Amino acid sequence: MQKLVTIFGGSGFIGRYVARRMAKDGWRVRVACRRPNEAGFVRMYGSVGQVEPVLANIRDDASVAAAVMGADAVVNCVGILAEAGKNRFDAVQAEGAARVARLSAAAGVARLVQISAIGADADSDSDYARTKAAGEAGVLEHMPDAVILRPSIVFGPEDQFFNRFAGMARMMPILPVVGPDTKFQPVFVDDVAAAAALAAEGKAAPGVYELGGPDVDTFRELMQTMLKVIRRRALILTVPFFAARLMAFGLDMGQKLSLGLLHNGTLTRDQVRNLAHDNVATGPGFDAFGIAPTAMEVILPGYLYRFRPSGQYSDIKDSARNLKT
Repeated sequence: MQKLVTIFGGSGFIGRYVARRMAKDGWRVRVACRRPNEAGFVRMYGSVGQVEPVLANIRDDASVAAAVMGADAVVNCVGILAEAGKNRFDAVQAEGAARVARLSAAAGVARLVQISAIGADADSDSDYARTKAAGEAGVLEHMPDAVILRPSIVFGPEDQFFNRFAGMARMMPILPVVGPDTKFQPVFVDDVAAAAALAAEGKAAPGVYELGGPDVDTFRELMQTMLKVIRRRALILTVPFFAARLMAFGLDMGQKLSLGLLHNGTLTRDQVRNLAHDNVATGPGFDAFGIAPTAMEVILPGYLYRFRPSGQYSDIKDSARNLKT
């Protein structure tokens, strides 16, 4: 009988890659998300009826219970980078993760995979990192044999990191950077999905794994790499932490005073706190899954080319310049 996996956030950045891999491995895939009518694209990851989006809100017991009913495995990919409306860090990343584990255990789910983040720390001054740690604790309380994956910053065609800064470089001659010397270990989204799929299929021992790519670079070095890929020049401007905190405070207050009408998707105070800490993997990682992580240089040109001065025609124009007349 074909096994069933429920993927919370399965239409999101990481979740869609997990869904595609699980479908390829022959699983029935239930993609649990808040707007299933906007997630129809996931159906194409498998044969007719194999992948199905369903309504679920990680903040609601009834919808989560319905989503995990009959599942053999559950993967929780839900997380937020900034708070908006009812989606608060505590509600989504701490209480939501614990809710998924509690109701999965009650439903007799055999395996649970929780996507967390490097830097998860119960004593952190960052709400993001603190609630990630609280979510891990909630998961392990209800399902001690769960697999927890902590990726560094994740890159891929739909990412909100390289795409965001490449878009800025296309429009401005200056790239403001907070914490230019902070270290990151960017990890390809499909490598994270591969690890999640193996864990959901029972091919990894229970525990916490930190996932990073083959390269460790500072924030400044990552921006230099991105600029090289998109063939543009920009001044990388260091924004001191005190100035970043003032800027973030103003943006956060704008969102609060507007009652959420103005969403701060630029820079929050919590993000400034996170940027003060390195984001590098330690301990068990991809080796435990038999996965060789993919280098940025292999992937970035494949989706950042659209930010080049001539877009998809850049290589053709460069080639034409070398033709002898």
